[in-house]
Amino acid sequence: MQKSVRYNEGHALYLAFLARKEGTKRGFLSKKAAEASRWHEKWFALYQNVLFYFEGEQSGRPAGMYLLEGCSCERTPAPPRAGTGPGGARDALDKQYYFTVLFGHEGQKPLELRCEEEQDGREWTEAIHRASYADILIEREVLMQKYIHLVQIVETEKIAANQLRHQLEDQDTEIERLKSEIIALNKTKERMRPYHSNQEDEDPDIKKIKKVQSFMRGWLCRRKWKTIVQDYICSPHAESMRKRNQIVFAMVEAESEYVHQLHVLVNGFLRPLRMAASSKRPPISHDDVSSIFLNSETIMFLHEIFHQGLKARIANWPTLILADLFDILLPMLNIYQEFVRNHQYSLQVLANCKQNRDFDKLLKQYEANPACEGRMLETFLTYPMFQIPRYIITLHELLAHTPHEHVERKSLEFAKSKLEELSRVMHDEVSDTENIRKNLAIERMIVEGCDILLDTSQTFIRQGSLIQVPSVERGKLSKVRLGSLSLKKEGERQCFLFTKHFLICTRSSGGKLHLLKTGGVLSLMECTLIEEPDASDDDAKGSGQVFGHLDFKIVVEPPEAAPFTVVLLAPSRQEKAAWMSDISQCVDNIRCNGLMTIVFEENSKVTVPHMIKSDARLHKDDTDICFSKTLNSCKVPQIRYASVERLLERLTDLRFLSIDFLNTFLHTYRIFTTAAVVLGTLADIYKRPFTSIPARSLELFFATSQGSRGEHLVDGKSPRLCRKFSSPPPLAASRTSSPVRARKLSLTSPLNSRIGALDLTPSSASSSPTATHSPTASPPPHTAGADSCPAPTDAVELSPCRSPCTPRHMRYRQPGGQPADSAYCSVSPASAFAIATAAAGHGSPPGFNNTERTCDKEFIIRRTATNRVLNVLRHWVSKHAQDFELNNELKMNVLNLLEEVLRDPDLLPQERKATANILRALSQDDQDDVHLKLEDIIQTADCPKAECFETLSAMELAEQITLLDHVIFRSIPYEEFLGQGWMKLDKNERTPYIVRTSQHFNDMSNLVASQIMNYADISSRANAIEKWVAVADICRCLHNYNGVLEISSALNRSAIYRLKKTWAKVSKQTKALMDKLQKTVSSEGRFKNLRETLKNCNPPAVPYLGMYLTDLAFIEEGTPDFTEEGLVNFSKMRMISHIIREIRQFQQTSYRIDHQPKVTQYLLDKALVIDEETLYELSLKIEPRLPA
Repeated sequence: MQKSVRYNEGHALYLAFLARKEGTKRGFLSKKAAEASRWHEKWFALYQNVLFYFEGEQSGRPAGMYLLEGCSCERTPAPPRAGTGPGGARDALDKQYYFTVLFGHEGQKPLELRCEEEQDGREWTEAIHRASYADILIEREVLMQKYIHLVQIVETEKIAANQLRHQLEDQDTEIERLKSEIIALNKTKERMRPYHSNQEDEDPDIKKIKKVQSFMRGWLCRRKWKTIVQDYICSPHAESMRKRNQIVFAMVEAESEYVHQLHVLVNGFLRPLRMAASSKRPPISHDDVSSIFLNSETIMFLHEIFHQGLKARIANWPTLILADLFDILLPMLNIYQEFVRNHQYSLQVLANCKQNRDFDKLLKQYEANPACEGRMLETFLTYPMFQIPRYIITLHELLAHTPHEHVERKSLEFAKSKLEELSRVMHDEVSDTENIRKNLAIERMIVEGCDILLDTSQTFIRQGSLIQVPSVERGKLSKVRLGSLSLKKEGERQCFLFTKHFLICTRSSGGKLHLLKTGGVLSLMECTLIEEPDASDDDAKGSGQVFGHLDFKIVVEPPEAAPFTVVLLAPSRQEKAAWMSDISQCVDNIRCNGLMTIVFEENSKVTVPHMIKSDARLHKDDTDICFSKTLNSCKVPQIRYASVERLLERLTDLRFLSIDFLNTFLHTYRIFTTAAVVLGTLADIYKRPFTSIPARSLELFFATSQGSRGEHLVDGKSPRLCRKFSSPPPLAASRTSSPVRARKLSLTSPLNSRIGALDLTPSSASSSPTATHSPTASPPPHTAGADSCPAPTDAVELSPCRSPCTPRHMRYRQPGGQPADSAYCSVSPASAFAIATAAAGHGSPPGFNNTERTCDKEFIIRRTATNRVLNVLRHWVSKHAQDFELNNELKMNVLNLLEEVLRDPDLLPQERKATANILRALSQDDQDDVHLKLEDIIQTADCPKAECFETLSAMELAEQITLLDHVIFRSIPYEEFLGQGWMKLDKNERTPYIVRTSQHFNDMSNLVASQIMNYADISSRANAIEKWVAVADICRCLHNYNGVLEISSALNRSAIYRLKKTWAKVSKQTKALMDKLQKTVSSEGRFKNLRETLKNCNPPAVPYLGMYLTDLAFIEEGTPDFTEEGLVNFSKMRMISHIIREIRQFQQTSYRIDHQPKVTQYLLDKALVIDEETLYELSLKIEPRLPA
């Protein structure tokens, strides 16, 4: 059916003329108006499949037209009318004939018509029905189905004929072979005839002897063959073949089960829902059905064919040839790409459709079908997601038990490689849409919507809760207390950080987000980050003491509005450091990209994207690296596989630094290298940048434009000003570290039209002590000549001593020097930066000889390398401090490197400040760690006697359970999530904290079950159950879903669940609440409900650790750490890093719950716990089994 036509007014007028003259049906009809229940008489003319209507019979131009193809026409009853009119008029209206034309296009309103006579109405109805071509469309569909069926029959007959032809050829060959054997036997028989005639004359004793000899030879032969067969049965080859056959049989069973699941999905859900979508009152549209089920029907047809082939192979057992089946299957498995790519979207469409009560009721009827076995539609939609990995695992096991000389070995290896390649492509497509779906999910949560999240270049970095501190004029903080309830309640904000923007929202009671009217969307391009208030600000000093130095400022300077300040308060210093690190890293990338773009546009023939593209090793596969189609936050293709050397090279590439790459690398580097190697690489980059940086990077840095730069050098600024382009932002400002408090990272400063440079100074010269002369510094002797030139007085801090890497004209400034007006002794910041980063041309700035130009480049490269090393170290120290807490040698090596950096005489002020901040953060002995530890809680066991269960309230129990769960969950170092150490035999040594978390979960569950079973009477047990359910509900309100699962698992134990008399005493409200809690933490659909709940809740929260361990185990088992070529599987590292980042997000935010020793002593008392076997015996004693 044609969904749209190209409208041409001339063509329409011509058709209207033909309709008036040669129309199939013409006459007057009454048409109901759309805006009111009024009928207007029009003259209609039907021509082919177009219905025209005119104002009158003599009108030459049609008033409108309708395309009738695919429509339906049916009679409708007369509409109700008011009884105020005369009876004769009502009778006349009742005799009129009403009919309606329903169009197949969505959104098009039906056309309601009426005529005076019934016969005329029937003729119009039949004419419109013929014009809709409904019969032709149905006939076409039937013919198409017959055609497809005939094509399938022809193909089947061709295959059968080909097989018969091969069989005839084989039979002819076999007949010829038998004929030759008969001829040979006849010849042998003729030769043996004389021997048999002589044998008849032999002595009978000799015949007996020969008979005995023949018997012995046969017995020895049979014994030998028996020994050979027994040896083969016990041989490794036979054992391998048996295991191989078992794998094949298991694969056939799994394929049969999978085909049955697809059959239930298609016949039990897809086809009935298609029929329901075609009903008069459809509960779901056809588009939604297609979006939910995708191409599952095609997948079912494919696997039915494959399953038939497997069964045919099993019929020929023990000869099992499977490779040709996979050769046929492999080209067709690309249909899984569409299913996997849109699987998450299909689940979202299904969830939206379930909001319709009619659809939800109908779906529950389908799910109640015995063939579903209690499984939901989401479960069936998830099965195809695991089929390709299942084939890969099966082929891997088959190859493990297939000898190298086996006839199928190469074919199976080829099939395995193709499936792995398909799996990688599918994973890349899924990861490519992961960020888009995350952004869209956040955008849907925001009531007002947010257009910037529709930009595919926006990459999600982090989210969390911060408190926005109210402010008054001039950006000064108002006098508010940190512990104020109104500040916590009214100032709590849900913040989202992206690569280009920072969103600040409030959350309503329904969970929806609302952007702040002022300052809700902050462009990082316009932001200045201030980590510590100015020392001269008295209010800022007071706020630092009140807030415990947990606050930081974001100064926003919009180009078309007045600047304003946003003051945010983090829950802890660790979380503040994490937010500051991520925000500063995003701003650094924006600053670097903006600077490079401006410099290249004005000083080079090549722009930044072209410079990146000119290095083919950044996006083209090689022997030691392989890329995916997905781009990272720097718009560079993500790495799929790479050698360790290439990963370290990417870490130290001076042109860009991707946040997601840095997080992934620092989370997972232990799998493929060591911390000493990483630190050694950073030290080499700092000490020997020209020997450590790859030649291809230096070539791009040194390739400058051939154009003249003289017009850029007349400003008279010192070349040393170019250093501020490569200076890194500090980690965290302190009152004792540096007089400079604010770190300006704004790119909105006005540009000088002559030099094209950006003013990125950390603070103004008048307010920064670094802009004044040092009293201990003395200028060198100044002599006029080509090698020396006066420097301007506004140059940056001078160096106390010379360095061989610093150009002579950049080492000192003249204390009384006049502004230089000569281009021979100054270069603009933009030109200096272009020397370092331009990607085309080979010119040099005029006025410098080769020595000075080389020194200038060397200075810029050293500053850029120092900037990169400090950026990586800052990120490493602030967000991965556990590396240094557990490895003292690494900590000392980093301290030595930072001290060496501080001794560099050419270090810029901001670099020196950043180095001091990193050094101070690394040197402090956990003085900021005020978190409660489990050891401190256990030591309180010597306190007075613990209270009993009856005297403790549900709120006290829930709060202390939450406190214990979070303390234990927070103590897990992220190194334990690598390598599946919790599943190894030596798990207690490799992952002690994960084992302790699992043990605590079991202990708490045992305590709940034991406490219930301690009561002898039914009422007390029922009250205990109701109290524990109330505790679980409070844990849910506290976002402690681990505690909810601890209690629900205890209540579902067989010893508790079988107590029918006890459960009969439990109230209906409690049972309903328990069902709600169990549905929240259910493992159905890979903890789908729990994941959705965690996504919408604000930290602090305690998730169920087993959910993440299952994800990590699935990743570890499905993909190897290294490829066969020895390259690191960095796609796997990225998936592991995403899970670890989500875990650490919940670890960073702590609960503000006071520790109550009496309650925790009760919760940790092992004497109250009863073992599982005793619990069940006690349960049988309380309520014995009923006799059969």
